[in-house]
Amino acid sequence: MDPILNRNSGLLEFGFHFTELENPNLFRNMYPYNEIPRLIFNHRIVPMNLPEQIYITDTTFRDGQQARSPYSVEEVCHLFDFLHKLDNGAGIIRQCEFFLYSEKNREAVRRCQEKGYQFPEITSWIRARVEDFQLVKEMGVKETGILVSCSDYHIFKKMKWKRSEAITNYLKVVVAALEAGVRPRCHFEDITRADFFGFVLPFASKLMELSKESGIPIKIRACDTLGLGTSLPGVVLPRSVQQIMYGLTNYSGVPSELIEWHGHNDFYNAVPNAVTAWLYGSAAVNTSLLGIGERTGNTPLEAMVIEYCQIKGNTGGMNLKVITEIAEYFENSLNYEIPPRTPFVGRAFNATRAGIHADGLMKDEEIYNIFNTTDILGRPPIVVVDSTSGLAGIAAWINTYYSLSDADKIDKRDPRVVRIREWVDAEYATGRNTVIGDAELENQVHLHLHELLTLRESRSE
Repeated sequence: MDPILNRNSGLLEFGFHFTELENPNLFRNMYPYNEIPRLIFNHRIVPMNLPEQIYITDTTFRDGQQARSPYSVEEVCHLFDFLHKLDNGAGIIRQCEFFLYSEKNREAVRRCQEKGYQFPEITSWIRARVEDFQLVKEMGVKETGILVSCSDYHIFKKMKWKRSEAITNYLKVVVAALEAGVRPRCHFEDITRADFFGFVLPFASKLMELSKESGIPIKIRACDTLGLGTSLPGVVLPRSVQQIMYGLTNYSGVPSELIEWHGHNDFYNAVPNAVTAWLYGSAAVNTSLLGIGERTGNTPLEAMVIEYCQIKGNTGGMNLKVITEIAEYFENSLNYEIPPRTPFVGRAFNATRAGIHADGLMKDEEIYNIFNTTDILGRPPIVVVDSTSGLAGIAAWINTYYSLSDADKIDKRDPRVVRIREWVDAEYATGRNTVIGDAELENQVHLHLHELLTLRESRSE
């Protein structure tokens, strides 16, 4: 293929063109199916391209509901309130995606619309059917996602089409959206198994032409449907997140503000892939609360809130303590069990058991706490007592559990702590293999440090 001048990058590069095939390209060199997928390197490195404004979008009420019992209308309303409260008027948690197919779905949308929130904006999702736009129009939703599967796995095997038929059929639906005055968001399903130069870029280019002709922005959501994308540098397409972002912006001319990344966690890469998508040109990353979603789940919204803060160096105005409120709502009201060591939302994410760590925590919590979790998330660090905690762990539990000031803190060498340690050792000497519960430790404090109970009672009055 002869090189051409890339008008987006200003460089002489090899171009791309639509390629029709009689048989699907399943990339068997990297996806053998009967073996673990392979990472193949060509050592191509593309430049970072972090957009000035980056956003988070949410699919809790769409993809998130495909992995659990559907939320009730009231539960949707509560969670939507939490998203709005977490965003705190910052406009960072930009959109929230809903199904429209059942009356229950539509009632939830109506109830959320009545709240009048600017952020997150309510959007919808439909199949690639012209008749589905009637639902979008009736609900007064301004933007909708449209499923436009782009890998040969889907085009040939699921839809039983040729590539040219897929593009023709998809464009009909997109045109119908434009004619209805609805902003289309095209979900490029399975992009990490798609022929990037033979299908993805030609299709994306046609969408950008339509966008210019209509004056209506057409978004592209790059969907890593099976979590096969990777942020490792130098990996070949279609697995390279960096090169997907570079190709969309520099070959098909898709503006960063019209690109969104949607990842899954099948290979533990949901968060690093989403961060990489931001860094290399996508303005938005799609997430769900607690990462709940199909199979291993989506990119967790709360994780990307923290990643935003790391990249930008500030919260952007978001209220991060709401993350803790969301976690408590899931556990206490929705009876959803969050694995206790889940970062930022698990009950024990900032808990320590090791005695040497507890000793450091007593001297200065900054030694073993990731950041000021008390001020930022409303979650003070905690100590869990078990057979390895030692005197330091017990003393640290007492000091944190009773929120003792520096002047009142109990030293690990205090004889009363030694007596509690002797009781703990005796428990494990007789075969115990579970942690010591807070209620049990409170009882020991009642026996040996009764004045702390009086202090706690006086604070609660």
